[in-house]
Amino acid sequence: MIQNYQDAMTICKVMEYPDLFITFTCNPNWPELEDFLKNRKLHASDRPDIVCRAFKVKLDHLIKDIRNNKIFGRVVVDILIFLHPNDKYPTGEDIDHIISAEIPDYSEDLEYYEAVEKHMMHGPCGSLKKDSPCMENGQCIRHFPKRFVDNTTVDGDGYPVYRHRDGGKTIKKSGIDLDNRYVVPHNRFLLLKYGAHINVEWCNQSRSIKYLFKYVNKENDRVTASFYRSVSGDADMDEIDEVSMYYDCRYISPCEAAWRIFGYNIHYREPSVVRLGFHLPDEQSVIFQDHEKLDDVARKASVKESMFLGWFQANKEFAKARLLTYVELPTRFVWKAKERVWVPRKSHAVIRRIFFFPKLGGLEFGQWAQPWEYFECSDIGKLLYLRTRLRRPRNLAHSYSSFLAFEE
Repeated sequence: MIQNYQDAMTICKVMEYPDLFITFTCNPNWPELEDFLKNRKLHASDRPDIVCRAFKVKLDHLIKDIRNNKIFGRVVVDILIFLHPNDKYPTGEDIDHIISAEIPDYSEDLEYYEAVEKHMMHGPCGSLKKDSPCMENGQCIRHFPKRFVDNTTVDGDGYPVYRHRDGGKTIKKSGIDLDNRYVVPHNRFLLLKYGAHINVEWCNQSRSIKYLFKYVNKENDRVTASFYRSVSGDADMDEIDEVSMYYDCRYISPCEAAWRIFGYNIHYREPSVVRLGFHLPDEQSVIFQDHEKLDDVARKASVKESMFLGWFQANKEFAKARLLTYVELPTRFVWKAKERVWVPRKSHAVIRRIFFFPKLGGLEFGQWAQPWEYFECSDIGKLLYLRTRLRRPRNLAHSYSSFLAFEE
């Protein structure tokens, strides 16, 4: 999750803030699923593989609609969705064109009304139903019901306040009338086409970015399970130590298990993010199997030629590589993993980042006797520049003091 989160933040650094956050929830009552299951007298829970296949098809179509059909404008990256600067939505009126949080008119658009009734109403909760599962300490964890608002605005923290007008329209759910304050934000086109819960949120502000990236890259659910032998009667019963007899496990639902078996993507991003490794001399990461001999492992090309060492080799072979820092290299070169070399890039721009490291294996550049020999560079200023690019700016002062000591 950490690496995916850092990749997402790198995309955000290049593309600026995302504009839309979409949550697409599978609907087990899709007509395609119902027709298949009904003929076999099955329920959706009996065939998670079929549910996953149906959801994957619709998810691919959703991405196609967003990217190719441009239903929100020109998309740069999805999902989270980054829009072209000319297609962003800076005002409340612009947001209202693509996001609705109100009950449609029953007489004017019956199909839309029924879709909102079936998929996009939250609750009842709050004062209407205090024992609802979403209630904690007397409050809805999703902050429903919202307050009545005549116009869509963006608050000081960068979160949208959607239009929820007090127009008298209601939808009955669990025998309780719900008004506009209980409508989940959505897009009419997506809701009608996919017939499922699709929450569309506007999110173009900095304070919401980290939460959203952590949300889409969150890890698996966890469960605590205990196991012990059951006995009948009280005679000679051993005392059960419930504290020591539990397992902290990762929980994977049947649908997630089927999704992983099919090899579907758990995380997807476009454009790609190139992760650049960095290491001290002869301290590159080595991955091998238990049965492999160390001598054989040491002779592997993957050990001798890392991406970082390949950068130095590219500087020897290509004049234009000498004008690029390590982070800039992937913009003009591509790493061939099989050949273990950097070669000039022909097309397809990428985003790149260096792996985060708090310290270089416990060492600092200033502790090396002759660090420029490793970097094949006699110019100490270039070494200082490299360290500035790789490490945090606050360490520059220490580099400068070391540079003065070296000059003396």
